[in-house]
Amino acid sequence: MTARERLRLARPPAASVPAEPAAAARRGGVLSGRIGSTQVIYLALAGVMLVGWALVALDGGDFLTLETIVGIQQRSAALGIVAVGQTLAILAGSLDLSVAYLISLTSLVAAEIMAGQDSGIVPAVAAVLAVSALVGLVNGLVITRLHVHAFIATLGTALIIRGVVDHLYDGPAGSVPESFQRLGYDRLGPVPVSALLWAAVAVAAWFLLRRTRLGYRIYAVGGDEEVARLSGVRTGRVIVATHVLCSVCAGIAGLLLAGRLGAGAPTVGTDGGYDLESIAAVVLGGTALAGGRGGVPGTVGGVLLLAVLDSVFNQLEVNAFFKDVVRGVVIVVAVAGYARRTVRRRSR
Repeated sequence: MTARERLRLARPPAASVPAEPAAAARRGGVLSGRIGSTQVIYLALAGVMLVGWALVALDGGDFLTLETIVGIQQRSAALGIVAVGQTLAILAGSLDLSVAYLISLTSLVAAEIMAGQDSGIVPAVAAVLAVSALVGLVNGLVITRLHVHAFIATLGTALIIRGVVDHLYDGPAGSVPESFQRLGYDRLGPVPVSALLWAAVAVAAWFLLRRTRLGYRIYAVGGDEEVARLSGVRTGRVIVATHVLCSVCAGIAGLLLAGRLGAGAPTVGTDGGYDLESIAAVVLGGTALAGGRGGVPGTVGGVLLLAVLDSVFNQLEVNAFFKDVVRGVVIVVAVAGYARRTVRRRSR
């Protein structure tokens, strides 16, 4: 294929959706009469909820209660926000392993600046967003300018942040005012405020991917970075932008967890396993680790599926070892299923 042909094929269409999602919908989605990866994850979510309801009922409990539904939403909010940011990075063919330590750092920054005072909320939020964006910028520049693989670059950043946090803090620090703690616990009817925050972040990311030039370019870079470069896309800037957005999402999750805990904690991000959990949710939702295929709706389904599994396990009082085994099996089976469908499509 000549360079001119590559340029022609790489140019995004005039339609209102990126070329890759439109093509994916035609090949494996509603238009072809087959079920796409996003539909699969929501069907799996419905199936897990049904099986979970049956198992809890056999155990003498009641799964589909208001308390359970609210708990699932609250449990998934922080992970969901991080996973949305991780989706952007993975779609561009990258990933971020520093998010867990960044969450811990930003929770401490927020709590220390607030110091229990309402007047400190705005400066704390601004500082958290600035620190998060700076970390994302560093990650992106190390990957694009120094040509370090994203796995190594973000792992190195994670270790640097861990060293700083371990040196400065031995335990919880700072204080969050009661007005900000409402972000973690208040709700509007059956919907927690934290879930609304997650929904706002998810909708913003969906809009960015589906309705903006940056969204087109993220899919193009993740699909084939060389073709995107030949078509005039500044691939380095796209990768840097996705890492900045991913880190900002981690910072928002840090603010949410600080509000929930009432203070900053040096292990809140790592204890929650937000680095690997967010990647698992993204992949579970049908986004390809190689980039260029997937989206936010699938990630939301993946996060909810993990949260429902946790809720079922908690009600059945399943031990932690078995929880991890089942979650691992679910992720491997889901990814294997997506891979098999992709191979079948290519062979036709």
